[in-house]
Amino acid sequence: MNSLKLKGNWNEVAGKLKQQYANLTDDDLLFKEGKEEELLGRLQAKVGKTKEQLRKIISKI
Repeated sequence: MNSLKLKGNWNEVAGKLKQQYANLTDDDLLFKEGKEEELLGRLQAKVGKTKEQLRKIISKI
């Protein structure tokens, strides 16, 4: 899976991620089309999960 499959609105997904991982900030969750790897890198550094694990978490939201 090379790109993020987002269900619904990214703001909703970002809110749920912030609830699950309290140390995430709005800056960590900035999403721009074509910048998925950058987003995953920021999340990976903050929550200590692999990019593939993060893709699975995001796809379930």
